[in-house]
Amino acid sequence: MRLSRLMLAVLVPLAACDDFTSPASDPDAPTNLTYELIPSGTPGAPAGVLLSWDVPRSRRANSFNVYSRAANADGWQLRATTTSPTFHDAGTPDAQYYVATRDADANEIGRSDIITIDLQTRLPAPQGLASISLNGAIQLAWSRNAVDASHGTFDHYLVYSTAYDGSRGVCTTDWVIEGSTVSDAFLSANLTNGVSRCFAISAVTRDGHESDWSSSRLDTPRFDARNAFVYATGSRPDSSGFLFFDETAKHVGVVAASSRADLDVTVERHTDGSLWFAPARSGVTMTLYSTKPVADLTSIDRAPAAGFANVTTEALAGYAYVFRVQKADGIHFAAIRVAFVANDYVVFDWAYQSAPGNAELSRAPSA
Repeated sequence: MRLSRLMLAVLVPLAACDDFTSPASDPDAPTNLTYELIPSGTPGAPAGVLLSWDVPRSRRANSFNVYSRAANADGWQLRATTTSPTFHDAGTPDAQYYVATRDADANEIGRSDIITIDLQTRLPAPQGLASISLNGAIQLAWSRNAVDASHGTFDHYLVYSTAYDGSRGVCTTDWVIEGSTVSDAFLSANLTNGVSRCFAISAVTRDGHESDWSSSRLDTPRFDARNAFVYATGSRPDSSGFLFFDETAKHVGVVAASSRADLDVTVERHTDGSLWFAPARSGVTMTLYSTKPVADLTSIDRAPAAGFANVTTEALAGYAYVFRVQKADGIHFAAIRVAFVANDYVVFDWAYQSAPGNAELSRAPSA
């Protein structure tokens, strides 16, 4: 027997109730019987149903009997008796329900219309799920195709996530609800940098019908910061070096003296006065991300598969650069977007992927 948060009664077969006075003309009958499915994450198999109705206008109602049947041709059974004008039936709902009013002597004095539970009508699965890697967070976005399919019935989205098994290259099956939103975007925060996670989205109607899930999306949060301020070595050698990750102090985004042997990059001034990024050791290579400026640090996608070299590259405002950095635990990828170039210093935004070998710097591919 399914459990409810309300008082349950023994299931007793009853005679068919299809013939009774219309609730519209019966002052003792519950009216406006409606239902809302409780999404479970499995389309077509809700976790339960919430019935609601209006109290009879005669004001003689003392309690209500809730009846249901598993199929339209089956006999009716008493599901529960409650004093509330709502009833939550846990588990897969029956095919039909109705509610009967009881007076102070426990006599049934009026009955609602029969309501049929529809488990088939659903919105289409959300499409185009995309993501942006952030510092301790993932920004998700998707198309509004589910809303456009039925503006009048759409209610909200559910966002699911699960861990990623890197050893097998698959999303695990332990999906949990991250949250819900009425927007076609969602920020999943308080995540651990360098730990990959899978995401999926469903669309839910006003009466609780849940769509199929979107395609899953894999992404990995990474460290980042804005407005790092690094001088040219000829101007301020004490502040002309940069480490994406200081393995000794266990800090990210460290501005340091150019004399340090563990630096990742330094800023050098050429004879014409231009400023250039220079890989600071043999374990660091770099490449220009794009031949034109990018709008933001988050515009930098995955690190390219080739093209890295241990050569200096001019620092130009708006341009992005990707680094391949050898650390004690393996190869790490990092990115810089230049915000401003002055005579003596460069201001830039940076990102660092702490997961060894993971090329995700902003947007991740579909899983």
